[in-house]
Amino acid sequence: MKSTLINPVLNKEIRLRFRSSKSYIGIASYLGILGLISLGFIGLTLSYDYMGTFRPEESRSMFLLISMLQLALVIFITPGLTAGVISSERERQTLPILLTTAQSSTAIILSKLISSLSFLLLIVFATAPLYMIVFLYGGISPSNVVASFSLYAFAMLVIGSFGILASTIIRKTILAMVTTYSVAFFMTGGLAIITLMLTTFSYQFYNQGTDYIWPFLFASLNIPIMFFSVFEPSVMMEFQSMSGFGFSPWIIFFSFYSLFIVGCLIIAIRKLRPNMKIKSKS
Repeated sequence: MKSTLINPVLNKEIRLRFRSSKSYIGIASYLGILGLISLGFIGLTLSYDYMGTFRPEESRSMFLLISMLQLALVIFITPGLTAGVISSERERQTLPILLTTAQSSTAIILSKLISSLSFLLLIVFATAPLYMIVFLYGGISPSNVVASFSLYAFAMLVIGSFGILASTIIRKTILAMVTTYSVAFFMTGGLAIITLMLTTFSYQFYNQGTDYIWPFLFASLNIPIMFFSVFEPSVMMEFQSMSGFGFSPWIIFFSFYSLFIVGCLIIAIRKLRPNMKIKSKS
């Protein structure tokens, strides 16, 4: 297990990603923009308050704004970081050399995934000091911060695992990125639209006195809705009461996407050396 997670492939990928000056410029730029947004939010709130105070409920709104921006960053950048890790090696004709090394397919896939997501994790966790501004005014508990960062990491794994799979089975990097972005946007915006469309038919089931499960199921699989429910639990409570289900939607969320992550990684590992496995059997 140690050789799978700590290997030359992972060391090389980490050094290539973190030794570039562009990486640090990108992190500094993002922190600067997010800091200006936070200060701008505080400035606008104070300008519209006749007493010139920043209340805890306004601090909570600022925290929600920063958190949703972070989630949008995760959803938008993760496909670009993961969808080309294998296909780009194939296009540079370095993949056969990589496959002839002593590294297993599992080590290669996991190393590519970890190195791709590590830079995004650094960006996300580098914004932690900005969240401390919220604690100056109250309105947010430490559990909300921990839950937010945990969901960031989980969303990265969900989208990143499919990006690795697309990069493995699709030969062209552009096609792999388009496919990964399409799936990522469907998991976020597509499922949200379907949930809203299904909710419009809920009054018919209310009139008939029957349970309506579909909005609850689709909402439980939507990453932004579940993320928003961390701050506003009443959102999912409405869907839950409509469906008649008594168990938590987080069970559906984590169960489905955990299986999704494992399934994508297993398929990617098996598809990395399909021809070589066939020859070894003959």
